[in-house]
Amino acid sequence: MANSQRRPAALDPVYYPVVALALILVACVDFCDAVTVVDVYRLVQYDLSGVPFGSRLATLNHHAGSSFFASSSTVDLSRTVLMLPVRELDLDLIKEYIGQGKLLGGLLLLLPPQFSPEKVETAVGGDEDFDLLRNKVSELERLLIHANIPYPVYFAFEDDNINAVLAEVKRNDASGQPATATTGGYKLVVAASDPKKIASPTITNIQGWLPGLKPDGDSSQLPTIAIVASYDTFGAAPALSVGSDSNGSGVVALLEIARLFSVLYSNPKTRGRYNLLFGLTSGGPYNFNGTQKWLRSFDQRLRESIDYAICLNSLGSLGNELHLHVSKPPENTYIQQIFQGFSSVAEESGLQVGLKHKKINISSPRVAWEHEQFSRLRVTAATISELSTAPELLEGTGSLSDNRRSVSEASIIRSVKLVAESVARHIYSQEGKGTNIFADNGSLAVNPSYVRSWLDLLSTTSRVAPFLSKSDPLIMALQKELADHTAEVNVQHETLDETFTFYDSISGKLHVYQVASVTFDLLLLLVLGSYLITLFSFLVITTRGLDDLISLFRRPPSRKVKAV
Repeated sequence: MANSQRRPAALDPVYYPVVALALILVACVDFCDAVTVVDVYRLVQYDLSGVPFGSRLATLNHHAGSSFFASSSTVDLSRTVLMLPVRELDLDLIKEYIGQGKLLGGLLLLLPPQFSPEKVETAVGGDEDFDLLRNKVSELERLLIHANIPYPVYFAFEDDNINAVLAEVKRNDASGQPATATTGGYKLVVAASDPKKIASPTITNIQGWLPGLKPDGDSSQLPTIAIVASYDTFGAAPALSVGSDSNGSGVVALLEIARLFSVLYSNPKTRGRYNLLFGLTSGGPYNFNGTQKWLRSFDQRLRESIDYAICLNSLGSLGNELHLHVSKPPENTYIQQIFQGFSSVAEESGLQVGLKHKKINISSPRVAWEHEQFSRLRVTAATISELSTAPELLEGTGSLSDNRRSVSEASIIRSVKLVAESVARHIYSQEGKGTNIFADNGSLAVNPSYVRSWLDLLSTTSRVAPFLSKSDPLIMALQKELADHTAEVNVQHETLDETFTFYDSISGKLHVYQVASVTFDLLLLLVLGSYLITLFSFLVITTRGLDDLISLFRRPPSRKVKAV
């Protein structure tokens, strides 16, 4: 009867070692948890006329290093991800390394937090160290986007976690024990699929129309003034290419000018006898490809009605000098009229406007300024910009250093006044009369809050055209804003010139793992093996006896098979 009773549901002491082993295994699994997870942004990958540029890989899975020279005689850097703070970077060294085609497991470039688009700071200028760092970042960016790099290159921002990892990696390298499969250390992992070509990338142009006053009600017969700004960007890291100055400042200026003239034109008594055409164009970094396709969509009558076009480009940096870039000869009557109009308003505002003439090379596909697309169709146009010379192809249009901190709201406001006042005086035939239609204390004053809010939005929004869909929130926001200030808005979707091919996988998550050395693994294996043998022996002795355990290790008697 007693034998038939069940024992309480308690764990038999013989199984305690098994539980302990399970706990050890769980603890070992914990060693594999990531030390930290960091947002990373891949170097752009693109083809230009079939020639590959940028980083050609996205997957990262190698040990971390901190120097090109750390035990270089014994360490294969093709299996090492170098963590390099940009502020400490030797540009000549990395230029030589890339130029010689040497391999790396990967490159992680750490940017100071001030370069993050999330840092919406308004301080401009006055920091020499920051200006020097901006120049270094710009030079690094030029090097990277024009090179073919056969390994993953990522950008990340310095923070406490990543700095702690870097400090330990540096200590290991300095002690002559860089991370390897043998010595352990940190492993950097970005799980990403192979980058794929973006098929038929879309560029979107947004057009707003503000009709002038015509006695018979038909404004189509009136002359037109076009105000245009390219809104998209290009940079070494597409996910970080916000282009606060180039050309966020131009877009903000256009929206504010549209708002001012919408108020002016809302009253029939002050509506001018000029139509106003506002264009937010895409494809700016790619020879203003969107502008070209937008203009070619015009019918002949509209194109011929354009009196002149003013293109807005990079208006936000500190300084009192702007440049009016033109393609027609400076002595041209229309060019002189535009220039004199801008010059007279500039003098009243404490600004200087210089005239810059650059001929168009019709046989070259390179289009340096947006107004050149107008000039190629024989439409009078000019670009107003703080830049004295045009940037090279795929440069200076949303670089890593072009963020909110590099832009002055006051400079944009002055540029808005300059353009709006010059255009208004032309519309109302007030050239040279010193009128001030957009006076600071009037009902048509520039709204600093409006300028600031749009500048902040654009400074936190990457705008690389191939990665913007037709229904992207930014495009929808620009379309809605222009619709609020104009009578008619049209949206045009086109395909980017096939000269440029882009690839996806522009951002990801970097997992930083602390891994043990092979020596540690062998020692752990030895300890676990010894433990399992001891556990096995103990269980056999307690259940079967010592003789059974000894018999397991005895050689069984040989059996001779008799031949038949």
